Amino acid sequence: MGKKRVLVGYGIDVDAVANHINTTVGGKPNLTNVSRGVFGATRGIERLLSLFEKKNNIKASWYIPGHTLESFPSECAKIRDAGHEIGLHGYTHEFCSDLTTAQLSAILTKTIAIQTEFCGKPPVGFTSPSWKNHPEQISLLSEMGIKYDHSFMHDDFQPYYVSTGREEMVTTDYKQEAESWMVPMKHAETSDVIEIPANWTLDDWPPFQWDGARPNAHGYVDPYTVERTWKDMFEWCYREYDTFIFPISIHPQVSGRPHILMMHERFIDWVNGHEGVEWCTFAQMAEEFRSRKISGTGK
Repeated sequence: MGKKRVLVGYGIDVDAVANHINTTVGGKPNLTNVSRGVFGATRGIERLLSLFEKKNNIKASWYIPGHTLESFPSECAKIRDAGHEIGLHGYTHEFCSDLTTAQLSAILTKTIAIQTEFCGKPPVGFTSPSWKNHPEQISLLSEMGIKYDHSFMHDDFQPYYVSTGREEMVTTDYKQEAESWMVPMKHAETSDVIEIPANWTLDDWPPFQWDGARPNAHGYVDPYTVERTWKDMFEWCYREYDTFIFPISIHPQVSGRPHILMMHERFIDWVNGHEGVEWCTFAQMAEEFRSRKISGTGK
């Protein structure tokens, strides 16, 4: 076993009300869900900031939609003033996959301007709402000076330079002759944007956030089950790799609940029992990969 260099961090999507008004698709917002979003933007942020301060002043990456930043500026200012990273997450949590290139470009332009004014410096990271990605997303991020993305899953615990997203694939069409779709994928070229991999298993929303309109939202999973899964994932990586990253994705309206906060407390303490661990922002993970301190291969 070589010397360990392990970067662990929280990516926090402050969806607040934005996510719930986006998913109404033109209908009336569900006021109960809106209320849950307000909880996340107020009490949830407050509790997570307190948790990170108590746990050796952990610095996290907070991905804040423009709608949240402009609707809850005083709460978001607490994140900024505590020295955390603030990154991009759409305006009303729009699904990038459903946008035109012009719409996505306009959203990025506006939210970069909002965050630059709010933070006094431009953002360097982006996570796509619900990880629904656009084929021009990475190219637009590169053009606009964004250094890393947290939306794709080519790898899991190693950063990498993500492709432009312009892979060419022929989808299966059962109405046509089989020869027409038996075609290999054409891989896209690599971009200069670093990927900090997304991972549904390290996301608090599916197991802990009940939503009757979403079949993948369980809502009632025992936190000890999730905690055990995270520990197994981390333990395997620690055994197999000398260097790796462990990016966790959470939401204040989910992880701001007491029983889930207790899970995070236990997990942080357990991770800290391993040699070579450092808690950091996703921006730092990307920078260490760019500077070759984290190899991207695990060695």
